[in-house]
Amino acid sequence: MIIALNNKSNLGKEDFYVYQERIGDIEKNSQIILCPTLLNINLFDLENVSLGAQNVSTQDPGAYTGEVSAKDLKASEVSYCIVGHSERRTYQRETLEEVHDKVKKLFEYDITPILCIGETKEEREQGLVGQVLKEEIETATYDLTEEQKSRLIIAYEPIWSIGTGIIPTLEQIDEVLRFIKTFLPNTTLLYGGSANEKNIDMLKQSPLIEGYLLGGLSLKPEELQIFINKLENK
Repeated sequence: MIIALNNKSNLGKEDFYVYQERIGDIEKNSQIILCPTLLNINLFDLENVSLGAQNVSTQDPGAYTGEVSAKDLKASEVSYCIVGHSERRTYQRETLEEVHDKVKKLFEYDITPILCIGETKEEREQGLVGQVLKEEIETATYDLTEEQKSRLIIAYEPIWSIGTGIIPTLEQIDEVLRFIKTFLPNTTLLYGGSANEKNIDMLKQSPLIEGYLLGGLSLKPEELQIFINKLENK
């Protein structure tokens, strides 16, 4: 199992030092990928956890104020990077083509993308889930090699579920994950969107979920340990 932790825009320098010590003490068999803020990437110092980033530039180093290139992430020993998170698609107006360019750039520097896809409440109610996800997947991956597609990690995060405490039914989740597999049969599938220690007993019954992308829970090491214990049947 993969457990990717998205700290989002949280944890100042001193708080991060304390936080990563607690993350380092977590007992687990799963692979943990920690995605801290950009400022905390170079403070990362854990041997049993993989390092990820939350964003990357579409460009190589150059005159792009405020951007951070895949080349520089690689120099900081980043192995994974979240791409296309709904918050960036919404607040930063990231387009489908920009998401594609970021995926391509990450592979160019041997960084594994964690591609986030998902539908809004309105899109689900209108029966547009398949259409929305198909467009997001096809645009992001249309010119990837088969080897790159097999390395890609997809995080299905129903937008209406993120931070709400409300999650789809297991049947709805499995239906979407099976749909994704028709496009990317060898891709690792994560679930995100209000996954926590209270609903993991239900979520882990899915045979298709191969890991989780956690936001709010990533900031709570004690609850995260409970989540992992339940996931791993400890």
